[in-house]
Amino acid sequence: MRSRLLALLLTLAGTLAAALPAFAIQPFVIKDIRVEGVQRTEAGTVFTYLPVKVGDRIDDDKASAAVKALYATGFYQDVRLEADGDILIVFVQERPAIASIDVDGAKEFTKENLKDGLKQAGISEAKIYDKSLLDRAEKELKRQYTSRGFYGAEVKTTVTPLERNRVALRFDIVEGSVTKIFDINIIGAKDFTEKQLLREMKLRTPGWFTWFTKDDQYSKQQLTADLESLRSFYLNRGYVEFNIESTQVSITPDREQIYIAIVITEGPVYRIGTTKFGGELIVNEPELRSLVTVLPNDVFSREKIVESTKRITDRLGNDGYSFANVNPVPELDREKRLASFTFYVDPGRRVYVRRVNVAGNQKTQDEVVRREMRQLESSWYSLEKIARSKERLQRTGYFQDVNIETPAVPGTGDQVDVNVNVTERNTGQLNFGVGYSEAEGLTIQASVSQANILGTGNLLAFQVNNGDVNKVYSLTYMNPYWTPDGVSRGFDFFRRDVDTNTLSVADYRTYSTGVGMRFGIPVTEYDGVNLGITFENTKLAIDEFSPIRYQQFVAEFGEKTNTLRTNLGFARDTRDSLVWPTKGWLNEIGVEVGIPPGDLLYYRANYQSQWFYTNERFLPWLTLMLNGEIGYADGYSGKPLPFFKNFYAGGVGSVRGFETASLGPRDLSGDVLGGDRRLVGNIELLFPMPGNKEKNVRLATFMDFGNVWGPAQKVSFSDLRASVGIAVSWDSPVGPLRFSIATPIKKEEGDKVERFQFQLGRVF
Repeated sequence: MRSRLLALLLTLAGTLAAALPAFAIQPFVIKDIRVEGVQRTEAGTVFTYLPVKVGDRIDDDKASAAVKALYATGFYQDVRLEADGDILIVFVQERPAIASIDVDGAKEFTKENLKDGLKQAGISEAKIYDKSLLDRAEKELKRQYTSRGFYGAEVKTTVTPLERNRVALRFDIVEGSVTKIFDINIIGAKDFTEKQLLREMKLRTPGWFTWFTKDDQYSKQQLTADLESLRSFYLNRGYVEFNIESTQVSITPDREQIYIAIVITEGPVYRIGTTKFGGELIVNEPELRSLVTVLPNDVFSREKIVESTKRITDRLGNDGYSFANVNPVPELDREKRLASFTFYVDPGRRVYVRRVNVAGNQKTQDEVVRREMRQLESSWYSLEKIARSKERLQRTGYFQDVNIETPAVPGTGDQVDVNVNVTERNTGQLNFGVGYSEAEGLTIQASVSQANILGTGNLLAFQVNNGDVNKVYSLTYMNPYWTPDGVSRGFDFFRRDVDTNTLSVADYRTYSTGVGMRFGIPVTEYDGVNLGITFENTKLAIDEFSPIRYQQFVAEFGEKTNTLRTNLGFARDTRDSLVWPTKGWLNEIGVEVGIPPGDLLYYRANYQSQWFYTNERFLPWLTLMLNGEIGYADGYSGKPLPFFKNFYAGGVGSVRGFETASLGPRDLSGDVLGGDRRLVGNIELLFPMPGNKEKNVRLATFMDFGNVWGPAQKVSFSDLRASVGIAVSWDSPVGPLRFSIATPIKKEEGDKVERFQFQLGRVF
């Protein structure tokens, strides 16, 4: 009985003590403050966070607030206040600091990567040690291993106290083995086989290449993405009512195998019923209907509905409605299995551009950037014009990167600013070095060029090239904006010596000196006309071993000829970049004509068509390039085509895998004569160098074909030569590097094969 009464009294006493304040202090005016217990931190740290100071009157409420404030810093694990007369004494017990962190047993991750993860969890050297943060850090390490498929990884933490109130942390990791996906089971599929559906997923069971791709390692994020891929697969094939009923992921007790079960309901196939438009139709309905990519009775496709919505939104954006919203609302007829859509259009307020701001141009003048802009200030916002402005800036070659943003103007609902941020590239070059190409052999090169003189966008270049075949000395100046409308004007002064002795071409030598002027006239945003006129003096040199036709030409025209030639060209260029194109067309036709009073009367016509295509949704890093070139040349007014104006093919730039200029007609001694007709085609798959973030290295697999025909020959596709291979293009700091390895797949007896070809430096 007495023991029960004693227990009751003790309980009551504890309850009363808990109800009272943690301390009681008689109110007084603070004359001084003393801090005791600090070891690592300074007393000043306490004074910084203490909400009372000398001269304040302190009572229980202020004392309680002071204790809470010091606890809140996280620096102290115990805080106590006492009074000694009118002196306030603050007793603190500091939390230990982390002196060192060691990670042992990690193989899948580097120690630096794991320490970065620990830092995100609040654990790093010199920080305050907190047991709760340590628990979170262990979970973070396990999460990192789980993301790599190590579901059995174990983490053990050891905390070792050190002098001066510090601790050392050690994380011992037992990684275990990677947990593999043993089986993926899709339940409920009727119209498609499980094999077809599994091809839509990235996760898969172990196979020949999964050791490299890691696709057999489970990831929750990847499973979510794969489920969305399955949903898209069905919705793009008309299964409007497709549904994923459940997903179950289970792991074996030894944590080495994962089983995935996906239960789906396919539902019936729906077709498109009617398409209507609602809301505020700023653009007339016939034009909107032309933007819709689905027609009545087509199989329903979510992808096409989304594409139609985007096209309508972009069209409204071109008229200034940058915040337009288009919402396709379906109406299902389950009996007829038709899905009708009403596209509700909400254009929002029409927006105009307040200012165009240019940033990042340290050398280039603002005017050079602004003259390429098609989106102007105080005009209606146009998505198309902004995209075109970016393309034009990229095509100048002055900038490594161009980024355009259109933030709304604060406090307005109908204005945006266009912020153009450019990253300049080095447009000036001072090179002196040695280059090599299979065609030219060893070359000594020197060039001084600036494509953006004093930031004006004008080009000035002096080039020297001393190769076995070509020796070139040239001075070039060009102003791309000679007129405000974008008419360009350029001047060229050159000396070019050609010696074919090292090629398969019949032996001859030419020494030419000339001066020319050219103009570029823009017709539309994508079309332009080129005009030029050049006077050229040429000296010919042949010997007794040169072909008869060469000797006859010299006998008729002499060793020295004067040529006045004009150049006329038309080009339509929609490529998105001149340096790194990924999409667009280039269609270009050029005609060179020797005119009176020059000695040589001839013409050379060449047509080139080039197409780049990238599927930005599925393989955004892969670009397909198709290129075709056709050339035709002849003399007129009873004059022959000069033999040194013939076409040639073979080597880099035409049909790789064959010696440079080795294809086409030959004389009795086997020397190549060139021809008056030329056909060349190239098919390439272009992709960036893995791991290279700069747009300066590109890999390619290719197939080339082509040939040259002489005056007495009939053009026949059976004469075409062809090759396949791989190539690398690198715009290196010392100049462009190009090399290829090709194997001829169609050749004839006597063709000269050259499988490895490369060129270091630019041959002008």
